[in-house]
Amino acid sequence: MPTQSHAAHIQEIEAFGQGYRTHAHGRDRAVLSSWRRCIDHYQLDPAHTCEAYIVPEGQLRVHREESEPLIRIARSGLERLYQQLKGLDYVLLLADRHGIAVDFLGHDIDAQDLRQAGLYLGAEWREDRAGTSAVGACLASGNALIVHQSDHFDYTHSQLSCTAAPIYDLHGELAAVLDLSLLQAPKERASQNLALNLVIAAARRIELANLMAQSRSDWVLRFAQSPDFLDVDPDAAISIDARGRIRAMTHAGARSLSTMAGLDWRQRHSLIGQPLEHFFDCDTRHLPELRRNRAAQERILRARDGSIVFAHAMEPQRSIARSSALKAGQLSPSAATAAQALLPAALQPLHAGDATMHTLLHKAAKLAHHNLPVLIQGETGAGKEYLARALHDCSGRSGAFVAINCAAIPEALLESELFGYLPGTWTGGASKGRQGLIEAADGGSLFLDEIGDMPLGLQAKLLRVLSESQITPLGARTPKPLNLRIISASHRSLHDCVQTGQFRQDLLYRLNAATLCLPPLRERSDLAAMLERLLGNLCKPSVTGAAPHTPACYQLSESALSALLAYDWPGNLRELDNALRYAVALCEVPPQLGYATPALARIELCHLPDALQAQAPPRNHPAAKETADAAKPPLPCSSGPQHMPWPAAASSAHQAAHDLERLLAQCDGNVSEVARLLGVNRSTVHRRIQRLLGARQVHWQGRQPPP
Repeated sequence: MPTQSHAAHIQEIEAFGQGYRTHAHGRDRAVLSSWRRCIDHYQLDPAHTCEAYIVPEGQLRVHREESEPLIRIARSGLERLYQQLKGLDYVLLLADRHGIAVDFLGHDIDAQDLRQAGLYLGAEWREDRAGTSAVGACLASGNALIVHQSDHFDYTHSQLSCTAAPIYDLHGELAAVLDLSLLQAPKERASQNLALNLVIAAARRIELANLMAQSRSDWVLRFAQSPDFLDVDPDAAISIDARGRIRAMTHAGARSLSTMAGLDWRQRHSLIGQPLEHFFDCDTRHLPELRRNRAAQERILRARDGSIVFAHAMEPQRSIARSSALKAGQLSPSAATAAQALLPAALQPLHAGDATMHTLLHKAAKLAHHNLPVLIQGETGAGKEYLARALHDCSGRSGAFVAINCAAIPEALLESELFGYLPGTWTGGASKGRQGLIEAADGGSLFLDEIGDMPLGLQAKLLRVLSESQITPLGARTPKPLNLRIISASHRSLHDCVQTGQFRQDLLYRLNAATLCLPPLRERSDLAAMLERLLGNLCKPSVTGAAPHTPACYQLSESALSALLAYDWPGNLRELDNALRYAVALCEVPPQLGYATPALARIELCHLPDALQAQAPPRNHPAAKETADAAKPPLPCSSGPQHMPWPAAASSAHQAAHDLERLLAQCDGNVSEVARLLGVNRSTVHRRIQRLLGARQVHWQGRQPPP
C-alpha cells in the first residue's frame, strides 16, 4: 500500500469498520481480521495514537524468567538469523505469549530510535494495547504474517514493517512469537516475503530444538517430504513415549498428524496420548529400522491416509547412555534407574501435567537446597504458601517453618510479633517477655506472606535483619545471631509497589534473589487432572470433616464437569478446593450405599456453588461439549483392550463399571495384565476395581468377555 496521510489512514479504517467497500479490501486477510478485532472487540479508535509501551523493568524480569527455557534454546537460532541479515538493518524480537518482547537483537547505535518505535526489549505488542501489529496479530491468529507500514492500526507505527511467525510448545500451545522488523522499509509489501520465509524457518528450528532438548527419554521421530534434507533440516518432529503414544510435537508435526487423521490442526490437543499406529503403518517395534544406519531414501514411512514421508527415528538418549555405561561396567541397572531424577515428594502434589508448572517446580527443586531468599509471586489462592512449605521441606533445614501473614497482623502489634520483646519492655506485656516469630524460625525457614503490605518503617528493620543475619528484640541492646532462610510472597507486583513508594527497593533486592511466579489456574493446562486429584483427596475418610459414610469416590456429571472447566477461577486452587468441598457436602450418597459398601456418588451441576452455576454453558452449547471433551482421554484407534482408555469423569458409573469388568474378563482377572495394557500401575487398577465394582463378585470364564 502507498504511504498514507494520517487523515487518509483514519478514513480507510473507519470506512472498513462501517462495512463500506474501499481499497482496504485489497489488504491481506490477516490484517483485515486484526482490524476487525481492534474495532469490534477492543473498541480501539484509529484517530487515537499512542507511543510504543515498554513495560517496567520488574515486570519485564518476571516475563523473562517465565520464558527463560525458551530464550536459552532460541538464542543461538536468533543470533544465526541476525547474522544472515547483517547490514540490512533488521531488528529481531522474541515476544512471549503475552506479547512482551523478552529477547532482542538490534544495532546499539539505533537503541533510542528502536526503543521509541517499540522494537526493543520489554515492548508490549498485544492487539488490545497496540492495535494491529505483527506480534499481536500472530498471537491472535496463530499464523505467520506480514504487517507492512499502513497495515498497522495505530498510525504511530505506520513506518514500520514487521514480519512474525508463531512458536508453539510441545503440546501445541502458542508459546512465543518471532518478529523481524524494519524501522524503514521499501513501500512494496512483497519486499518482506523473504523475511517471512526466514522467520517461519527459524521458528520451526526453535520448536525442533525445544522438542529435542525435552525429549531425551523418548523416541523422537523426525520426518520430511524429501530424503535429501531429512537428517539436516527436517520438516517436522514428534516424540513417542515408552508405550508408543504421542507425547509431544512441533507445530508442523501437529499439522501433519492432523492431516493424516483427517482433523483440523486446531484440534491438536486430541493428538497427545494417541498411539503411533493411529497415524502410521508402524509401531515402536519398527522405529529402530528408521535410524540413520540406513540410507535416508530407504527410511520410508507410510501414513494411514496413504501419504508417504521419509523418517528419521532417534532412540531415547538415556537408554543409549545406560547401555553404554553398563557395557563399560560403570553403572548397575538399579543405579541407572535411580539416575532418572524425579521431583522431591514435597513438590509432587503441585504438579499435574502443566508445562509451566513443570519448569517452575524443577527450578524450585534446585533452589530448595540453597540459602537464597525466594520471592513467590502469584494470584490469591494460587498455592504460594504450599510452595513455600514444600521448599522448606525439601531444604533439609532442621528448624521450623514459621509463616507470617503481614496483612493479617495489626500494624501496632506487627513489630513486637516479628521481633519479640524482653520482660518489662512495656506495661501489659508478658511478664517473661516473648520470643519473636523471626527468632522462632532460627535454623528453619521464615515465610513472609503478603510482604507487600508490610509498613515502610518495619521494612527498614527487616532489611537490617536480612543484611546482618541477626535480630535485636524490643528492649534489648545486644543482637542475637540468626540462621534462617527467607521465603516471601505477594499477590501484588513488588516492582510496581516500589514505583509508587509503597515498598523499599533495597529490601526488594534482598528478597528476590530468586523469583518463582505461580501461574493462575485459568492459564494452566492441567485443570482436569487437578479436579480428579482434589476429588480423590476428598474421597478419603481421613479428610478433616468427612462424614462417617464417605463414599469411595465422587463422580462429576457432564454438566458439572463442563461448568468447572469453563469457569475462570479468580480464586485459583483455593476457590477450586472450596467449590469441590461444597459440592461434596451437598452431594447425596445413594441410599443403598453404606460404610461397608463404598461406591460412587454423582455430583450434579446443582451441587456446585451458585457462581459456577450462573456461568455454566448451556447443556447443548458448543462450549459445554468442548470443555467436556477436553477432559476425556484420547479416543482409541482400534478395538481391543490394548487401546482402551479409562472412562472419563463424565461417563456414567454403569458404563465405566461395565468397561472395567469386560476388560478384567478379557484378561482372565489378571490385574497385572490389565495394568500393562492400560499403561498404569497395578495399584491404580485395584483402586478402580474398588471404586467402580465395589463388593460385586466378578466372574471370569476363559478369555471371552461378557456381552
